Amino acid sequence: MFPPHPEVKPILIRLGAFMDRRRFLAAASVAPLAAAPAPAKPNIVVILVDDMGFSDIGSYGGEISTPNLDALARGGVRFTQFCNTARCCPTRSSLLTGLYPHQTGVGHMVDNPKPFPGYRGDLNRNCRTIAEVLKPAGYQTMMAGKWHVTPLTGSQHNWPLQRGFDKYYGTIHGAGNFFNPVTLVRGNAPADREPGYYYTDATAAASVSYLEEAAAAKAPFFLYTAFTAPHWPMHAPPEDIERYRGRYSTGWDVLREERHRRQIELGIVDRRWPLAGRDPQAPRWRDAPHKDWQQRRMEVYAAMVDRMDQGVGRIMEALRRTGQEQNTLVLFLSDNGGCAEELGRKAGGPHIPKVTRDGRPVRIGNDPSVMPGAEDTFQSYGLPWAMASNTPFRSYKHWVHEGGIATPLIAWWPGHTRPGLITHQPGHVIDIMATCVDVSGAAYSAPVPMEGVSLRAAFTGRRLNRRDALYFEHEGNRAVREGRWKLVSRFGEEWELYDLETGRTETDNLARRHPDRAARLAARYETWARRANVEPWDKVLAAPRAPSPAPSA
Repeated sequence: MFPPHPEVKPILIRLGAFMDRRRFLAAASVAPLAAAPAPAKPNIVVILVDDMGFSDIGSYGGEISTPNLDALARGGVRFTQFCNTARCCPTRSSLLTGLYPHQTGVGHMVDNPKPFPGYRGDLNRNCRTIAEVLKPAGYQTMMAGKWHVTPLTGSQHNWPLQRGFDKYYGTIHGAGNFFNPVTLVRGNAPADREPGYYYTDATAAASVSYLEEAAAAKAPFFLYTAFTAPHWPMHAPPEDIERYRGRYSTGWDVLREERHRRQIELGIVDRRWPLAGRDPQAPRWRDAPHKDWQQRRMEVYAAMVDRMDQGVGRIMEALRRTGQEQNTLVLFLSDNGGCAEELGRKAGGPHIPKVTRDGRPVRIGNDPSVMPGAEDTFQSYGLPWAMASNTPFRSYKHWVHEGGIATPLIAWWPGHTRPGLITHQPGHVIDIMATCVDVSGAAYSAPVPMEGVSLRAAFTGRRLNRRDALYFEHEGNRAVREGRWKLVSRFGEEWELYDLETGRTETDNLARRHPDRAARLAARYETWARRANVEPWDKVLAAPRAPSPAPSA
């Protein structure tokens, strides 16, 4: 057969297309098209770390080796203006529920209950946890790590399995010896510690085990991994500490400058913002005594962050190995800024054991004659290193200046987050619940509506739909942020006003230059405080201790 003439070929092509369309329409008239399969619900992994400062990990300017978190940052989105609530218990209650901490009953700590609705120190029933919301939507719900939203009593009414989680391994209380943590449970029963036990590794191992079980069940899952690292005590495996030997010999002053320079280069902070001045309580490094001991404290802290990052790597490898990587949203953040607490030799409590598992006395307190790191020590890394952790900001955990509330937030979700994107939009830990509800399609129902907004739009650079200001209160330290403006004060002190667009390091107080704006924001804060169950801190301090929950039947 001869090939068609060049002028005839286009006609034949159009005729063929016409006949193909006729055949398609004829088939469609007798057999409806099959509907495209609905996309699988995404898995969600929330990773929370404890007492880690804004600048500690590599993708936020730190020198600590965090290759796994840095890989998540390269493949996902970094938030530079995300906030927590400045303390462990309140942040965890907000993260789990999408409410401000006082609305959940955890406006302060769980071991100091007071007779006010916002300060019971126990997660109330006016809120729902993410697990309680996602479970009816078909999600498997799992948790590993630190709980710390209910007091240590005989009652298990607010333990993870009673608040929506199918599986749980971790500690009900807050801090504790990493080699022998107190209140370690699996489900509702005490858990054993194997030889060579280290809590960060055990938390990662439990997370991996749960991911493998969830993948086999072929249903979407929500995993909440809450590492206690790098909260004191300064405990780490010797091989991790050794990698940082000598790294901090130049001290905290040089470290802050190095980190600040990298943050500017990375685009994490604005070069217009001056580095906050050195805390008056922190000596110049050249004048600091006990330099060998001081270096060792930061070496152990770095090793704890390093080991946590290794755990994150194990979790990500489990997602890859089980084929879940491409359909999983991962969120990583810290519960407050770096911790300036100095532990005394008389420090006590159920989380501080008197002896090691093999019977050796634990040397408690920041004693320069005792090098931290081993199981028989119990120390913190102290105010000057916390100042470096919070670079470039001022203040620490407990306070609601930026050093206390600023956290890294990395969001990673293949195909849904723009790789390498840095967003400067403000966010708050109350937004985690709203984000989980949004991406899962779950229905939210609780006596108190969610306070946060979904972060999903920011994953691709779009603006968040936030209609209210952001609010903070802890121990009488208070703040309100509206757009670029932040009003903040320490307990008992006057309000300070900052323009965070031109100076987020809070070095130029504009309250006297803009008294009307300061007054308007103060009024807005007071309206929120009444709505959110916030009480004056001096009133809370003066109140008697409230009764603890009754033991479970």
